[in-house]
Amino acid sequence: MEIPHTPTSAPSRQYKYYDLIMAAYVTILLCANLIGPAKVATLQLPLIGDITFAAGVLFFPISYIFGDILTEVYGYARDRRCVWAGFAALAFAAFMAWVIVVLPPAREWAENQAHVAAIFGNTPRIVAGSIIAFWCGSFVNSFVLAKMKLLTRGRWLWTRTIGSTLCGELVDSALFYTIAFAGVWDQSLLLKVTLTQYVLKSSWEIVVTPVTYKVVNFLKRAEREDYYDRDTDFTPFSLKT
Repeated sequence: MEIPHTPTSAPSRQYKYYDLIMAAYVTILLCANLIGPAKVATLQLPLIGDITFAAGVLFFPISYIFGDILTEVYGYARDRRCVWAGFAALAFAAFMAWVIVVLPPAREWAENQAHVAAIFGNTPRIVAGSIIAFWCGSFVNSFVLAKMKLLTRGRWLWTRTIGSTLCGELVDSALFYTIAFAGVWDQSLLLKVTLTQYVLKSSWEIVVTPVTYKVVNFLKRAEREDYYDRDTDFTPFSLKT
């Protein structure tokens, strides 16, 4: 049941679950970017054959699901704060990983240095591609969902969760692989991997749509909020709510 947004919502309003959702969002984002790239997996699927992908692909799309939930319930501006929190966390994690890799190892630890470098020693291009792609893709996802909510007058939630994810993941995948691997991989491989990752990531949203519905409906009732971004300033360069 739709609970209409009322103009009494104020920046100082306290929500029961917003902080928890932000913490979960940032946690998933960090784990997907730090743990996920450590392994490349191959699955054999019926009728399709072998698909090779970075393990993080299984979990990174969950951050887009959280972005959909945040924008749908709390509005673009509050999701914007979460995106900036995630951006800052990724930037610090990248800096910390670089420091840990370049620190000279203790004599008794020297034999493990190669393993540490293999897991945490991403190239600057990969790090830059990951952070920039996340930032741009997340804002595209939130912007499209907020605008579609106005166009559909709050109906057909599945159209905007899936539609916004298709747009956001397209920007994310295209930017990441272009920044990280253009000129390193040949164009055919670059296009193949980009499209494969895009399809895998976007498919997550379709699969979990029933779960998204349940979470969104629960939060709208619990928070007594169903935000419509009618007068929102959609600049990404702000932390105002």
